Amino acid sequence: TCTLHITGRIHCWGSGPTNLLEVPEGRYTAISAGEWHNCAIRQEDNGITCWGRESNAPSGAFTDIAAGWHFTCAVHQTSGELECWGTSSFGRSVLSYGQTEPPEGEFTAISAGYLHACGLRTTGEITCWGRSSFNRTNAPSGIFTQVSSGTTHSCAVRESGEAVCWGMNNYGQTNAPSGTFTQVSAGAWHSCGLRESGAVECWGDDEYDQSNPSPGHYLAVSAGMRHACALSPSGTSCWGRRDDQPLEAIAGLAQTTPDPVTPDPATPDPVTPTPTPTPTPTTYTAVSAGGFHTCAIRSTGTIDCWGRNNLGQRTNIPTGTFTAISAGSNHTCALRSSGAIVCWGNDGDRQVTDTPAGAFTALGSGPSASHTCAVASGGAVSCWGASTLAPASGAFTATAAGLQHSCALASSGSIACWGSTSYGRAVSQSGSFTAVSIGRDHSCGLRSSGAIHCWGRDNHGQRAVQTGTFTAVSAGENHTCGLRGTGAIECWGNSGGSRTTVEAGTYSAVSAGQQHTCGLKTDGTIACWGDDTYDQAPTTRSP
Repeated sequence: TCTLHITGRIHCWGSGPTNLLEVPEGRYTAISAGEWHNCAIRQEDNGITCWGRESNAPSGAFTDIAAGWHFTCAVHQTSGELECWGTSSFGRSVLSYGQTEPPEGEFTAISAGYLHACGLRTTGEITCWGRSSFNRTNAPSGIFTQVSSGTTHSCAVRESGEAVCWGMNNYGQTNAPSGTFTQVSAGAWHSCGLRESGAVECWGDDEYDQSNPSPGHYLAVSAGMRHACALSPSGTSCWGRRDDQPLEAIAGLAQTTPDPVTPDPATPDPVTPTPTPTPTPTTYTAVSAGGFHTCAIRSTGTIDCWGRNNLGQRTNIPTGTFTAISAGSNHTCALRSSGAIVCWGNDGDRQVTDTPAGAFTALGSGPSASHTCAVASGGAVSCWGASTLAPASGAFTATAAGLQHSCALASSGSIACWGSTSYGRAVSQSGSFTAVSIGRDHSCGLRSSGAIHCWGRDNHGQRAVQTGTFTAVSAGENHTCGLRGTGAIECWGNSGGSRTTVEAGTYSAVSAGQQHTCGLKTDGTIACWGDDTYDQAPTTRSP
């Protein structure tokens, strides 16, 4: 979270693995926090300064700024036209869905979401663009005073004060309450609005009390992924998910009044010191269970592996920082922050030697796979190693690999598969999906509705999906696991070695290996269960 002080100084706190908390020196008139970067408008010239992962801001003077997921948009001061930009290393958002290709015309405000953005025209009308799934770009007609884009939905305030939301509604985040508002903010799966009385009201996902605002009289509200903050005349108040320390303590730090600075004759404009945020402890941010080894990414971006090491899958870990990781049967590949891919471990099928060069946005192997596939910046899929038949053509956003087949998630939401057709494992799937995962001879996809759909071999009941909705799915060798929105993990299929007996806890991610499973807990630690012959499934693992 970032706040803009009346002096023009910016203070940020929370998780900052990519220098998000290191605010460049200067004074500003506006601030926008994205997922991996922040951008602000400078007081001196109305130019833009960005920091974090995306810092390639254009020149010129601007009146409004919005940082989204690997892309940013701003309103030009003189023309009112929009300019958007992003980093080619993360081309999935920049190239595939067109967020950096804004509509023509004059605008007064802009808001950037996950894979879409919305702008408020000078006429008061709203135009949205980017990925259209869940109807997130279908802005309602009418005259509005404000708009906010979240992960997969948006909200706006009509001229009458009525709040209206559109897009994905899996938690009721678009069910805006009646009455009048002066401002709304769309988060990940919840929304908040500021009443004329100064009270804040939130609706949608409330797993971490992010829709249960602190009482008070407020001037503005901002909804994040699983928390929200509001500005009052006396400071900042936050509520929702608490990771490293209570949100109230962080908010108190942000609003602390520093000791007065004695003016120095040589310095006519003294700088108010900014409180130093508490260092963020190291945690895990991603986990991938392979054949008989497991690898994870720390919040620092470095990699940690454990388990079997007969082919260097545990000790030949590359240095540097990484954003994604995928473990195969006896090898592992990871995506550097630059978009380059590095692989290590078994190279018997050239799954390490033939690693392609270039910039990629996603990669996927599987616990039974001796090959890996990756999505290039333009959306094309490349595969290398064993069983690498020619991949499907088209634009894709994610991919996965099995023993003798591979699948990829198309930009349209459908799933394309290729390779061995035995057991029906390489059958492409129509419909709208958000994720795909492959075991040995079966595959599973997460539908946009949250339901899991599996196909292929079912000799152990690995396709016997549980009812209800999930937020993630992972296919093991012949078992499958799904992550519920509550943070609970459920597994089914081959239960040998307790691979489907989930360790207690609340999780944010799950990865099923050949005969073991690991889950990333919400506190940043990892718990595993199942076969632990090579210490690949510790009950508790900390960075």
